[in-house]
Amino acid sequence: MANLVSPMAGNVWKINVAVGDVVEMDDEVVILEALKMETPIYAAEAGTVVKIQVKEGESVSEDQILVVIE
Repeated sequence: MANLVSPMAGNVWKINVAVGDVVEMDDEVVILEALKMETPIYAAEAGTVVKIQVKEGESVSEDQILVVIE
C-alpha cells in the first residue's frame, strides 16, 4: 500500500483519479496549486486507488495524505 502525500502546502487544483481506478507508476494523480504554480503529483507505484482523502479546492499541508493506492 502506498500513501501519496503532498510535498508542500497548497490547494488541490485537480484530482485525476477516482476510487477503483488502476494507475501505473508515474501516472499523474493530483495537481496541487501553490504560489500560482501547478505541481503534478505522480503515483510512486502501480496499483488501485482505494481512497481519496482530499477534495478539489481543499487546502492541504505538507506531508498530508492525498490518495491511498493499494
